[in-house]
Amino acid sequence: MASFDDSINFVLDNEGGLSNNSADPGGLTNFGISQRMYPDLDIRNLTRDEAKEIYRKDYWNANFDAIQSSRVAQKLFDATVNMGPVKATRMLQLALGAIQAGPVVADGILGSHTIEAINAAYADPLVDEYKAQLCKYYFDLGKPEFLMGWLRRAVKG
Repeated sequence: MASFDDSINFVLDNEGGLSNNSADPGGLTNFGISQRMYPDLDIRNLTRDEAKEIYRKDYWNANFDAIQSSRVAQKLFDATVNMGPVKATRMLQLALGAIQAGPVVADGILGSHTIEAINAAYADPLVDEYKAQLCKYYFDLGKPEFLMGWLRRAVKG
């Protein structure tokens, strides 16, 4: 079963610590939490535990708990943090379609039909195809300054 604790450690390892990359539209960022998204938060002094609570409250959809494969949930959660829930879910729905795991509409909604398809699919081929979908998405963004980091993140896990 999906585990927030396992998934959040994977995400925080990918997100890293404090950064202020001028090419990043999020601005000052710590543990992947950006000043742009949380303008009233003291990003510079954000603790790991505070970041975990933000991710639990704002990113860990209750439907994640219904995903049987922790590997699939972890990968989806990581992508959700990186690109937002609609894009991340849509990429997973495209992966489900590519491995022919039943008819799933790629609408970006992590609802009961998508959860059922995820749980009926074999996790390894689903995650492999999801990684390919993520790589294509990142490549198509046309941001060479971030591409290698995004690709490393996409193929991890």
